[in-house]
Parts: sequence; structure tokens; C-alpha cells
Amino acid sequence: MSSVFQPNEQDDGLEAAVDQAIAVCDGDMRAAVRALIVANNHLESEIAELMKAVSHAYTRGRFRTYSG
Repeated sequence: MSSVFQPNEQDDGLEAAVDQAIAVCDGDMRAAVRALIVANNHLESEIAELMKAVSHAYTRGRFRTYSG
């Protein structure tokens, strides 16, 4: 097993996203990290709210499982 980094297509997309995030923040890497942390916290909050809503609706019988 080699420790040499072998880029693939997924890594290229990730690198492009990293470059874009930094560019949006005018090259300030700390600002880019800060913005990504804020965005991540917002998304985690939305996920928590959606999970609560689905759990309540499911327990009330509003959602039925698919039985094929």
C-alpha cells in the first residue's frame, strides 16, 4: 500500500469546491472556514427540526410504511 496521494475525480471536485469557498471569501482562509462552520451549524439545525417533524408525524400515523 503506497502512501503517495492519488487524486481521483471526486478529489478534483472537492478541490474545486475548496478553491471556490476560499475565492468567495476573497482568499481569506479563516473567513472561508468560519463561513463553512456557520453553514454546517445551520444545516445541522435544519436536520434536527426535520427529524422532529417527521417523528411526530410518523407517531401520529400520518406516514405509512411501504409494504410493496
